[in-house]
Amino acid sequence: MSEMVTMTGQQAINLALAEAMERDPKVLVFGEDVADREGGGVSGTTRGLSTRFGDDRVRSTPITEQAIIGAPIGAAMGGYKPVAEIMLMNFTAVAMDMIVNHAAKLRFMSGGQSQVPIVIRTMTGAGYQTAGQHADFLEAWFCHTAGIKVVAASNPADFKGLMLSCIDDPDPCMFIEAGVAIRTPGELAVDQGKIPLGKARIHQAGTDVTVISYSTQFLRCIEAVKELEEAGISVELIDLRTISPWDKECVLASVEKTGRAVVVHEALRSFGVGAEIAATISEELFGKLKAPVRRLGAPYSAVPFSKPLETAFLVQPADVVACVKELISRG
Repeated sequence: MSEMVTMTGQQAINLALAEAMERDPKVLVFGEDVADREGGGVSGTTRGLSTRFGDDRVRSTPITEQAIIGAPIGAAMGGYKPVAEIMLMNFTAVAMDMIVNHAAKLRFMSGGQSQVPIVIRTMTGAGYQTAGQHADFLEAWFCHTAGIKVVAASNPADFKGLMLSCIDDPDPCMFIEAGVAIRTPGELAVDQGKIPLGKARIHQAGTDVTVISYSTQFLRCIEAVKELEEAGISVELIDLRTISPWDKECVLASVEKTGRAVVVHEALRSFGVGAEIAATISEELFGKLKAPVRRLGAPYSAVPFSKPLETAFLVQPADVVACVKELISRG
């Protein structure tokens, strides 16, 4: 059995980057302040890498998101495997042309002759009073863009394993680092290797209802499940890990067994990832469901700055508990 260690998601990402850079000299890191002379990134996730691998491979950039993505796209087409950090997910909007019209489409527009193996790391998430321009979950933008894989882990083992897989993937990957999730300590094996993209993890088996989530909201769902268990409700809890492509086989098999499904995410409920998953479940399992598929997400609003309003904006464990109990009451 592998030796286990405890660390945060940030430390696990750092470890994955170091291992990938050690193994392959074509792996590069780009982003604002990512080198050690500037502190190793805004949250210290890349700390130590420039000292170990040099400034040629860990490049602190100007504050220009288009360049942070544009230069790595060129490097990727030239045979490198760049990992580019966009400090906060809201700032991907500045580089949308580069991400959506270049990185995502070059494989299609070249008939498969060009690949863009770029990983875009970006942090987000409410809970720190950073307000509407710094805390949005915008995963649906990129899930709706053909050619990009979207990943959102909830624990250190998955942060490391999925980062290793993203670096080796031939297509662009959006790697979402939610503030709460990357700071929450957890265990991982010393020899933690790659985790396949597109494969969900069943955190807990159950028979009454399937709860599907990812990233920080998955951690809140764990809290809800404990309360539901005390109430005698058996929950099958699924961590998607990869949002696009999401693991339809895993989710559909679970919901076919339980007959009930709740999808929980931090992003706005309207037009969110939950809508796609709910629609697929309803289409594929029509007639086998015991109750309508439910979605829990944020209200149609920018992320509030006020702490009480920010708390109200987020789906809380109590909301998940109430939703599941309502579904069970339908029989």
